[in-house]
Amino acid sequence: MIVANASFPSGHAFGAAMVYLTLAALLTFRMQPRAARVILLVLAIGVALAVGVSRVALGVHWPSDVLAGWAAGSAWALANWIIANATGWFDARDRSESA
Repeated sequence: MIVANASFPSGHAFGAAMVYLTLAALLTFRMQPRAARVILLVLAIGVALAVGVSRVALGVHWPSDVLAGWAAGSAWALANWIIANATGWFDARDRSESA
């Protein structure tokens, strides 16, 4: 495969980290069993890692491109988690009442 243009950061790595880590971070606060939360986070991280590694393996990105994509996507997920937590999207009563 011949790649004619450079792309920094990797949009695929960014998108995978942004979508999967954000969904996992937000959903884990709505899930009760700790094991289910851990499994969801591990799966989200695994998918994001697999997407980034595949970009390097295919030769369409340098590792630094993928690392930058992961960093930006992870920052996005963290920012969403902080905003959701600060605005009360997560209600501690939901978890304590059903426990």
